[in-house]
Amino acid sequence: MNRILVILLFLIMGSISINADNITKSKKSGTTASGFVYDMSNGEALIGANVYINELKYGATTNVSGYFIIPDLPTGVFTFLFSYIGYQTEKREIVIKTDEDNQIEVKLKPEAIKTDEVIISDEYEKISEKLFSKPVSKIELNSAQINNIPRFVEADLLRALQTLPGITSLSDFSSALYIRGGTPDQNLYLIDGTDVYNPEHAFGIFSTFNTNAIKKVEVSKGGFGAEYGGRLSSVLDVTNLDGNRNEFEGVANVSLLSASTTLQSPIGSIGSISGSLRRTYIDQTYAKWIDEVPDYYFYDGNLKAYFDFDRKNKFSISIFNGRDDLDFKLDKTAKESLEFLYDWGNTTGSINWKHIFSPDLFASFWITASRFNSNFDFEAINLSEKNKLSDYAFKASLEYYAYQNLTIRFGAEQKLLHELYDQDFTNQRIYIDNNRQLTTGYLTAEWKPSNDWNIQAGIRADYYNADTTYFNAAPRFSIKYKLNDESSLKFATGLYHQYLNRLPRFFISSIWSTANKYNKVSSSKHFILGYQREIGKVWQFETEIYYKDYKNIYQYNDNVGTTIEPSYYDEANRPVYTNTNNVYNRGDGESFGIEFLIKKDIGIINGWISYAWSKTNYKFDNINRQNYFSPRHNRSSIINAVANMDINKMFFEDNYQKSDSKWELGMNFVYATGQPITAPSSAYYTNTLPDWGNVGTGEIGSDKYNLYPGAINSFNLPDYIRMDLSVTYTKDYGSWSLSPYLQIFNLGNRKNAWFIEYKDELKDGKITQEIEKVNMLPLIPSLGVNIKF
Repeated sequence: MNRILVILLFLIMGSISINADNITKSKKSGTTASGFVYDMSNGEALIGANVYINELKYGATTNVSGYFIIPDLPTGVFTFLFSYIGYQTEKREIVIKTDEDNQIEVKLKPEAIKTDEVIISDEYEKISEKLFSKPVSKIELNSAQINNIPRFVEADLLRALQTLPGITSLSDFSSALYIRGGTPDQNLYLIDGTDVYNPEHAFGIFSTFNTNAIKKVEVSKGGFGAEYGGRLSSVLDVTNLDGNRNEFEGVANVSLLSASTTLQSPIGSIGSISGSLRRTYIDQTYAKWIDEVPDYYFYDGNLKAYFDFDRKNKFSISIFNGRDDLDFKLDKTAKESLEFLYDWGNTTGSINWKHIFSPDLFASFWITASRFNSNFDFEAINLSEKNKLSDYAFKASLEYYAYQNLTIRFGAEQKLLHELYDQDFTNQRIYIDNNRQLTTGYLTAEWKPSNDWNIQAGIRADYYNADTTYFNAAPRFSIKYKLNDESSLKFATGLYHQYLNRLPRFFISSIWSTANKYNKVSSSKHFILGYQREIGKVWQFETEIYYKDYKNIYQYNDNVGTTIEPSYYDEANRPVYTNTNNVYNRGDGESFGIEFLIKKDIGIINGWISYAWSKTNYKFDNINRQNYFSPRHNRSSIINAVANMDINKMFFEDNYQKSDSKWELGMNFVYATGQPITAPSSAYYTNTLPDWGNVGTGEIGSDKYNLYPGAINSFNLPDYIRMDLSVTYTKDYGSWSLSPYLQIFNLGNRKNAWFIEYKDELKDGKITQEIEKVNMLPLIPSLGVNIKF
């Protein structure tokens, strides 16, 4: 299959090259229009803004810098439409002149989402055009859309994404994302170009990403292009605010569990700065009032400076730091009690220079650094643990707009990885200290034979250097075709590799390990077919069917104690383990499914409804006789419904424009089939020795009751159902506004099952076991207030 993909890729690249030669001969006389699209209110570059030429029926989309280019234009006067969700569409008559760089700068004015009647006009970019320009399986969200989704305590990016088809979590206590059957370590998380590891805070209430600091989120659920790699399943690329170029601006949020603020300010006439800070205060409130609540808090913050030296040079520096601190004491009232300390966090930084070499050549250069580390100390049993993963990289990406219908993207990355895991126990030590190198290059060609076709072909090459070396070539291909003015078909396929694995642990951060001679590089092939349609000029319908396989994925070996061998013995004659040989079970797997999404971005009521059916199968060496089974995160059916309502516009439309206040209502509903678990298939008694006794009865020589497990994950928990509600009141005082809100998580107080416990019960002189369902989160109301100034 890999050979077929590579052969297909080179045939297409050859076809593009041949056609490019023909294009060169016939279109040398064309001219170019390029420029930037900004937010009028704060000067922020708008990512993914649409630029559409009405007469020619084609256009472009702005990149991460708000830059667009449309090469090989004929001369004349054309109507340009500049549009972006949440902004007024700008219509301009622009004269395109011969042999000139036609530079355009547009500033769009923010506005409330329009009603259905206002948006429908003779001149507008059709929803079908926007859908067609979007890559396969890609989702784009801005801060306003994230904040409109009903939340648990406060708006959270990862929980917001769980309302979309194909994206789910393991439980209410986790915000980690499982995307189309893939595990969280198979998702590439980026913040301002830098890799982020373990992007969740403890207990799943919050994620690393502060939504008030976010400008744009791009999520690819699969089939992504050659510019991304290193993960098997998906990409989540977050771009933070550059900062207000026009004036000082701020927002503060206070809720029952946390407080945060985001501030922005211009830096003279050359740039801007943006910073945010957030801290929970559970340790200062609930932990002091309720003994069962541990002393826990986290803080995170980011700072970004942006410099606009001239039209051709943009420069930014971005820093993020977050830390969790947990002090768990079994009995707070006792002077002496079992206690452990645990802290962990992420630190990232990036320097980015964007340069326009010519109107046709745009480049971006990055220097990035990322570090995750954790410290665990359990003094009572003489256990300490240190875990660190460092990632340093230099990246370059270039976009060459060769012709109106041909764009070439290429780049390279040099990554240095350092993993350190040091667990010091009374009778043993695990010490893993490794340095790795990953060198990557990629090339992608995007060809548009006509306005109805879009073909992308690319290849990514990796050279990985560890205690052994790996070289991998990963072809990528996608094609889009317009069936008519309202609908289109899309297809994408590709090969993906991953050089890191994550060992998940209950509620505390996971441990990362790198590929080596014992654990081979993981790989996956994606196949995705999609259909999109515009309905009634305001609705969009999307459906996708997908299949992907997994090779060389890893799961912790529960019998590691019987198979692992020490590397040497220290001076205290303790065994020391320095590699991951026999720590993991190697496996393969597959995921397949179908997704449906109906979405409406405008109007008094807007939101989406989605349905996803999926199936994931794994098989591992030494587990389940190497037969396939469903993993814990598999849910066969999930329904999501998200709705946002402007109450003032619905019931008081006559006074809407005059009002300085408004009420907004949000709703989120989710239904999911129950997760698979392993249930007992039989029970039996075993005889005990006469002097053992029976725990819980005091009897001597009693039989012991045991459960024998059935087939792995062959039983399903009850279905999961939850509805969340939010009500927000906003009062505008001119230079500042106040928005108190009420959030209700699990409005129906449904007792959704988390797992099942089997507890010993004494009946008729014998021990039996009773089944007890352990539930997820109950109804939880939360109050908070947002202040913008």
